Amino acid sequence: MPALTDGMFLDAAVVIVVLVLVFTGMALGWRARRRRQADVAKPAAPPAELGDVELRVDLFYVATTPADAPLERITVHGLGFRGRAEITVAAVGIRLDIAGERPAFIPAVDLRGVGRATWTIDRAVGGSGLVFVRWMLGEAEVDSYLRPDDPAALVAAIQDLIPTDRKKEVA
Repeated sequence: MPALTDGMFLDAAVVIVVLVLVFTGMALGWRARRRRQADVAKPAAPPAELGDVELRVDLFYVATTPADAPLERITVHGLGFRGRAEITVAAVGIRLDIAGERPAFIPAVDLRGVGRATWTIDRAVGGSGLVFVRWMLGEAEVDSYLRPDDPAALVAAIQDLIPTDRKKEVA
């Protein structure tokens, strides 16, 4: 076994310092983004009764972004991290239960569109495997990206909820 030299210790120290600086920069950037998004409204809390359930499915929550800005993640109010989730599509709206976060509710009147996507922030999926839901979060129009096993069923269930007078053409 070769003996450790002073040069090896110096190399290791430089690598450790660089890694600490990188992770510190990432943490400061995330905190700054959360501060900039402090005025983003909180999603509504789900009502006690959802009414008739159209679809309930386990899926993967990817991200929520401002509408038409799929590379700018919303990091506040439990919407910042990817994770397993359950979505419930009911007559009054959509309940989104992201693992480790408080449930969010998207009232049907706030829905603006639904469609298929192939990419967002840090996720690319072939064959239009992502579903995005465009909705109003307070005064801001946002897109939430989801990855279900059956995207067509989720799109169809949500499409039926969108009020005709509020539908927008989304690509």
